[in-house]
Amino acid sequence: MGNLRIGLLTLDPSLVSRTEIGRGGSILGTGFREQFTGIADAWALAQGIVDTVREPVLVLDNNLRVIAASRSFYSAFKVSPEDTNGRLLYALGDGQWDIPKLRVLLEKIIPEQGVMEGYEVEHEFLGLGSRTICLNARQVFYEGGAGTTILLGMEDVTERRILEREKDELLRQKDTLLEELQHRIANSLQIIASIILMKARAVQSEETRFHLEDAHKRVLSIAAVQRQLHASATAGAIEIAPYLSKLCESLARSMIGDTRPISLKVIGEGGSATSRQAESLGLIVTELVMNALKHAFPDEKAKGQITVAYDMIGTNWKLSISDNGIGKPHGGFAQPKSGLGTGIVKALANQLDAQVETLSGAKGTTVSITHATFPTNAVRAA
Repeated sequence: MGNLRIGLLTLDPSLVSRTEIGRGGSILGTGFREQFTGIADAWALAQGIVDTVREPVLVLDNNLRVIAASRSFYSAFKVSPEDTNGRLLYALGDGQWDIPKLRVLLEKIIPEQGVMEGYEVEHEFLGLGSRTICLNARQVFYEGGAGTTILLGMEDVTERRILEREKDELLRQKDTLLEELQHRIANSLQIIASIILMKARAVQSEETRFHLEDAHKRVLSIAAVQRQLHASATAGAIEIAPYLSKLCESLARSMIGDTRPISLKVIGEGGSATSRQAESLGLIVTELVMNALKHAFPDEKAKGQITVAYDMIGTNWKLSISDNGIGKPHGGFAQPKSGLGTGIVKALANQLDAQVETLSGAKGTTVSITHATFPTNAVRAA
């Protein structure tokens, strides 16, 4: 029987048998062999599969000559069947397929491994320009040692890679702009804080000086939160424990310094939060630490401790700020005074869908911000 030609596919029927892909994977199972008993039916199925695939496909013999090509190959690379079938792959298109990386794939990797997926090559194709082609290749073995063929699939990923590079460049530009914005915000906050402090020192009214100094501390607190958020990589999830630890170290340096014998520490198992949640938590901590320094320790020479605790179980979390200051002599629950700081804390807690609770007694005050509820031991300053 001579060679059988169906459509664009020309194959030797002596190769018709059960085939295997790679190193033992079957391409035609028992069901296929029973259904397609005729040679013509089997080749019609093979041609249909090749022409149905949207990506260009070549079928090569063991000498790397083209046995068959899909219609998508002719269309994508603007070649004809007459200039393709039966020719050595490297000679196609006046040698434009003689690509060093393709030679490595077909002459070394495939004979050794039998299969290769996602192998990219960049090349200048005649009439197409520079293209990035993703290659998938499989070696097909036949029963009876009738030789092998190679199935070579290819996908033009040029536009995808261009878009990826453009995206990476946009992300780089965004990071640069954010870095510049962070720098300008930090400088602006420092300038504002310096102007407020200068005005506070110049005014004669004690009440005005008090409010200006309070505003100065709040600007510094915002600067501290902004600085710690920036240092914690604001693009992703932020680990709360190290974030609060660094924030409190900054607050201790700027608000306590070496002039007051008060310690500020962070405890708890921690967890992670988004940048926006971390920002709100940082501002709450800053406000309540400022409040404790202002009201819990009126004697600036008295020793004291402020403890910030953050615990998380699943989606539930609890933030507590405790002090061992003067508190409330008779204990019990206390509603915080309706001041600016209290309003800020309540507003931030509402953004976090959390509740604010204050417990004050002879041994100090604890303010808890809780999202949902779970049993925890009371956090107390030692």
